Amino acid sequence: MKAIFLMAFFCLLFSLISLILGYSKYLLLNHSDFFLYVYDVVKLIPKGRVSSYGSIAAYLGSKQSSRMVGWAMNASHKLQEIPAHRVVNRNGMLTGKDHFDTPDRMQQLLEGEGLVVTNNQIQHFQDYFWDPSIELKIP
Repeated sequence: MKAIFLMAFFCLLFSLISLILGYSKYLLLNHSDFFLYVYDVVKLIPKGRVSSYGSIAAYLGSKQSSRMVGWAMNASHKLQEIPAHRVVNRNGMLTGKDHFDTPDRMQQLLEGEGLVVTNNQIQHFQDYFWDPSIELKIP
């Protein structure tokens, strides 16, 4: 019970600070709302391209929330419409691979879209990197 209260308190506090400082165009009322914003962005990543936790967090106006983007990806695996395999770390490493049905499933999905993965890292990562702040042109 205390943990839930603390999480809600800090989410609300973060939202208020973001609002006051103007950091976010999205008001983060709770983590499930943030997860939905993350899913909206991830659904836009084109087949054969990848994005990073940090670039998605930055696009949502919360640069320090890349870990929370990771939590959203972990929570998305039962949602077929979320291409969680297209979200990797800033170096192109498949850091979320252990959260798929099998440890090599993320790699299989990426390779099925034409990417080359060696030792859990996307080769020529920058050629396939999709930055929502650039691609979606923040207004």
